[in-house]
Amino acid sequence: MDSRTASLGISAIAIHQPAWQLENAWFGDEMPRKFAHHTGIEARAISLEDEATMGLRAVRRLQRETGCNLADCRGILFVSPASIPPSVARRHMDDAGVARERPSAAAGLLARGLGLGRCRTAGINWFCCGYSRALALACRRWAPRITLTRDQYLLVVVATRISRITDYGCRQTAGLFGDMASATLVAPTSSRRYPVHLEILHADAEKQPAERPTFDFHMQPRVPVPAPGGGRAEERERLVYSLDGMAIAEIAPRAMSAAVAKALAATGLSGRDVGFVVPHQAGTGIVRFTGMKLEELGVGGELINGLTRRTGNVSACSVPHALQATWDRLSGVVACPTAAVGSPGRPEVLSGCVLLKTTPHHARSLKVAA
Repeated sequence: MDSRTASLGISAIAIHQPAWQLENAWFGDEMPRKFAHHTGIEARAISLEDEATMGLRAVRRLQRETGCNLADCRGILFVSPASIPPSVARRHMDDAGVARERPSAAAGLLARGLGLGRCRTAGINWFCCGYSRALALACRRWAPRITLTRDQYLLVVVATRISRITDYGCRQTAGLFGDMASATLVAPTSSRRYPVHLEILHADAEKQPAERPTFDFHMQPRVPVPAPGGGRAEERERLVYSLDGMAIAEIAPRAMSAAVAKALAATGLSGRDVGFVVPHQAGTGIVRFTGMKLEELGVGGELINGLTRRTGNVSACSVPHALQATWDRLSGVVACPTAAVGSPGRPEVLSGCVLLKTTPHHARSLKVAA
């Protein structure tokens, strides 16, 4: 285990995916012909609810599936990858709008919606690296200060609603992202009430310099947007993101493979120890190239890919979604690398990695289920 990481693990993960599915056919000729081939994406969900409500639905599902008692929750780390960064919000919004975009505000709304008004909360963005960053904060900052008892836990809640900042008229980016929320129950490895399935060996995320900016925001006039029922509407003006897709496709696989190498070095493990690689599901092409880079570094294990088909890139939700989707197959050491754009207009990239290890409880539960 990384000496800087507290003895925590993942006990359960719940996923909320909005019911509204936008198929590729909606885009018509505006979607490149090889889009589905390169990304594996055929449809994506769109949420009509805000991030706090999406997060609430994920936590309620976690309660139904696990029976967890919210009275045992000591803190909520809320990740909101679609929140407008302050530097951008201040240019385009009034003070009230800027305040609404703060992830900490959504974290507070979620806590109050759950009846946990006095619960410790924090909100972050960190784009597609938000999950790895949140787990790093939980292990390195929160757990040592809060001193969780054996029957207490933390929640890491991610709610991504990138549909609200998507330029649906942009051929390169319109079909990439989908909306989703997840709730991860993080407990001490000694917990009996919430036994851990995946021990966290390492969690980290950091900013690194890049050759040029690959991401920014701008106001776009006359943006076509999907309407419920399959129709189209138009917004007179919309604040949207822009991506340099070619640059990201080149940077992301290298950033994710380097993050795995760094995590293994920090824990004293080797590439041969890795049983599964569950990377950020940016698209089948990027994941495939990440696997090739990892092979060059001697990292083996089964590569999880192809989970974007009916979800799209769900940003910081993609790793918890992938872990939940492959839960019954995981064994041994699981490497979960992530990569993301940096701050708007800045030449930087974000990267991170979470190293997990299945526990004896996980193995026993699979045997009982079989």
